[in-house]
Amino acid sequence: MRGFRQRLGAALVAVVLGATVAACSPGNAQPQTKTPDGGRPDAPANLTLATAANRESTGVVAQGGPGAPYNYGPTVMLDGGKVRMWWCSQYPDAGPPGDDILYGESTSLDGPFTGPGSTVPPAVLSGNPGQFDGMHTCDPSVVRAGGTYYLYYTGAANDHALGNAIGLATSTDGLTWARADTPIVGPSHDVHRDNLYGTGQPSAVYLDGWFYLMFTDTSGKDAGWNGAGQFVLRAKDPRFAAGVESLSDNGFTAVTSTTAPRTMSVVDAFSAELEWSDALGAFVIAHETQDGTTLTFWNRDFTAHPYRAVVVPGPWEEGPGLVRRPDGHAPASESDPCGRIPVDVIRATRLGEAHAPTDLRHYGLDLTGLTGCADQQRALGVLDGFAMPSPARTMDLVVAGKVVRIDRRSVAEQLATHVLDQRVGALDGAPVAAHLSSGARALEAAGLGLGFLLDDGKLWPVHPASVASLNGSTVELVSAAQWRAHPQAAPLGK
Repeated sequence: MRGFRQRLGAALVAVVLGATVAACSPGNAQPQTKTPDGGRPDAPANLTLATAANRESTGVVAQGGPGAPYNYGPTVMLDGGKVRMWWCSQYPDAGPPGDDILYGESTSLDGPFTGPGSTVPPAVLSGNPGQFDGMHTCDPSVVRAGGTYYLYYTGAANDHALGNAIGLATSTDGLTWARADTPIVGPSHDVHRDNLYGTGQPSAVYLDGWFYLMFTDTSGKDAGWNGAGQFVLRAKDPRFAAGVESLSDNGFTAVTSTTAPRTMSVVDAFSAELEWSDALGAFVIAHETQDGTTLTFWNRDFTAHPYRAVVVPGPWEEGPGLVRRPDGHAPASESDPCGRIPVDVIRATRLGEAHAPTDLRHYGLDLTGLTGCADQQRALGVLDGFAMPSPARTMDLVVAGKVVRIDRRSVAEQLATHVLDQRVGALDGAPVAAHLSSGARALEAAGLGLGFLLDDGKLWPVHPASVASLNGSTVELVSAAQWRAHPQAAPLGK
């Protein structure tokens, strides 16, 4: 359901699986727009970004197990030293006949992606009979904030017109999900076009306490003639039940409903992906155009394009999944975090026997010649998860925009995603939010994990738990109530 092209072959999928799947008539099935640039003409591009190190996988990196006729619409996360991916497919025995969301993990972007323990990728979310997503769950977008994974997805109970809506499920591990019973975003019904898809294909980013949600709504006022267009909501509530703001030509404005009129589309496309780049200070939208995946850049307020579009070349048959940090931000280069941004996508590249997108492959390039750490605020975003020497002959770890000072290098190495041998000058003078001293107090509660109680009075959850021993800390067993009595800080660890 993430795209529209595969619906032309929906009848064939039904034959293959002996089941009914999402379908619409050929007159309603619209391909993604293949134009050179998806940006708005009244927001001119500015700087040209240099690129280097074009790359691609030698073959397919992920696929479902036996009986899975298609694989597309991935969301890809660098998490805990692994590459984690959720994507849309269909298993004959996973539940009601319809789209399922599969899960796989790998140590490499080039795969292979397998289920935990090198098993067949499992279906982690399927249709929920009797609910709005009773037949189909597809188009996953996963972000992690405050130790919780949030899965935004397209759900549908059947194949009726404008029946797609966006749902939300939450998890503590990215595998077992608890979903809301009702959709969080539905069609606006501003304009009824020939394309009766509705609302779906979400892409989420967590930035400065806000959840940003970009999505398709073929009934949106500012969508194209064929329903193409991407709209943006934001809220501090991940359920988008309160305090919702909608992007319009006047910026973000408060709305009373997530179905409020869609008056500004940020890109002329279906099945697009959103991320925030701390190094560029810009949003990046990945969408498919004639030559591959086009990257369109918007400033923080979505009022101008600060950079010209960049293309990640290669074949495609469905929308891309950008490789992102858990919060939906662009990852930093391990070797040159301030001057280089790796841009990697995984996308379906072929129409399979069911005439639906499949063959997930990896493509990428680097944006180069950047000054991503030109100031302290930007450096704190770019270097999230990096550790480096401190001025006090200890180690500094950047966590969620803050600096945590750590006495033992071995502990910093365990908690950091990357360790730099030299300090980044932009962080000189950055305030130290907390100090993890040797032997710091460590608390553990059943079902809640381990945390360090640091000198700022906050409890910093930590993973893995073996870090306590490495730090020379004695673990105190406490109740859940005692654990929750302490103000919570950002999690420490990969």
